[in-house]
Amino acid sequence: RTRPQPIMAGAGRAWRAGALLLLPPRAWRLRAPTRPLGTAAGRAAGVGVGARVALGAAFALGGGAGLCMAARQRLREHSAAELSAGSLQLTLYQYKTCPFCSKVRAFLDYHGLPYEIVEVNPIMRKEIKFSSYRKVPILLANAGSPLQLNDSSVIISAIKTYLISRRNSLEEIVSFYPPVKTVTEKGKEVMEYENKYWLMLDEKETKRVYPVKEVRVEEMKWRKWADDWLVHLISPNVYRTPKEALASFDYIVREGKFGTLEGLFAKYVGAVAMFFVSKRLKKRHNLRDDVREDLYEAVNEWVKAVGKQRLFMGGNQPNLADLAVYGVLRVMEGLEAFDDMMAHTKIQPWYQRMEEIIQTTRA
Repeated sequence: RTRPQPIMAGAGRAWRAGALLLLPPRAWRLRAPTRPLGTAAGRAAGVGVGARVALGAAFALGGGAGLCMAARQRLREHSAAELSAGSLQLTLYQYKTCPFCSKVRAFLDYHGLPYEIVEVNPIMRKEIKFSSYRKVPILLANAGSPLQLNDSSVIISAIKTYLISRRNSLEEIVSFYPPVKTVTEKGKEVMEYENKYWLMLDEKETKRVYPVKEVRVEEMKWRKWADDWLVHLISPNVYRTPKEALASFDYIVREGKFGTLEGLFAKYVGAVAMFFVSKRLKKRHNLRDDVREDLYEAVNEWVKAVGKQRLFMGGNQPNLADLAVYGVLRVMEGLEAFDDMMAHTKIQPWYQRMEEIIQTTRA
C-alpha cells in the first residue's frame, strides 16, 4: 500500500470526509474528559434542504469542524498570554473537534500559554470573515502588533521558535514560512507552507534544543507523519459502520438542540451519507477492508518509534511530535474506535502520560 500525500494544505483542512463525534468516555480512562470532541464531513452539491441540514450537521462535527451547538458561542479558555520577555496575546479560531486545532491546543496548553478561543460556525464561518484564509485553525497573535498565523504546523513551529529565540520578532519568524501554491497528483491547486516543520533557530539555539542532529530529524519526520497519514485514519474509523455513524449523529442531535425536522434529517440522512463518505475515504487512502487494522498498525508504529526506554519521543518531556500525535488521536475520545484502539494496541501508557502532563502544565 502506498501512503497518501496531503490532499489539502494547511491545518484545519476540510477533509471532505465524515464527521467525528465524541460520546461519553468509557471505562478505560483514569478521569472523565470535560470536553466533547469529534471530526468532519464535506458538503454535497445538489442535495435538498433536508440533506443540506444533515450534511451541515456532519460538517459541524469534524476534521475541520466543531459541534454545532458550540459554533455560535465564544468560548473562554484562557486570557492573554504573558511571557517572561513581554506580552503575547493569543486568540485561537477553531473547530473544537478538528484534529489540527486539537494539535494547536495541545501545544499551547503544554507550554502554559494562555489563549482565548473563538469557536467558528463550521457552516457560515462568520467568525473568520475577516480573513481571506477560510480554514481553521487561525491564531491571532499580538506581540506588539497584530499578526495572523495560519496552518497548525506553521503556528506550532513559529510560536515555538518565538519562545526559544527572541532575536527576531514574531512577524519576522512567520515570514520564514511562506505560502506556496502546489498542484496535487489530481491536478488540484492547493496552498502549502514551506519549512513548516522547522524551528528557525541559530546554531547555538539548535544545539541546546536538539543536542543530537537525529533528534531534530526524528521530530520532524513524525510531525509530518501525523499530518500526512495518521489524521486520514480518523474519519474512516469513526464512520466504519452504520451503527457508529448513527451513534455519532444521535449525540449531535441531542446536544445540538436542532429543531425536530432538522434533527431527523441530521440524524438519519447525515449518518447514512457519512457512512458512504467513509467508504470513499478508505479507497482514496488505500486502507484495508477493516480500517481498524490500519489504525492499530499506525499507533503501534508510533509506540515502537518512541521505544521502551523513553517516556515520550522527546525523552522525559514531550516534543512537538508527541504533541502532534496526541492532538490528532484525542479527537476520537469516547468513540468506539478510540476504545478499540486502546484495547488492541500498546498506546495507552503513552497516551495517559501525555494526558497527565498536559493537564498538569495547563493548570
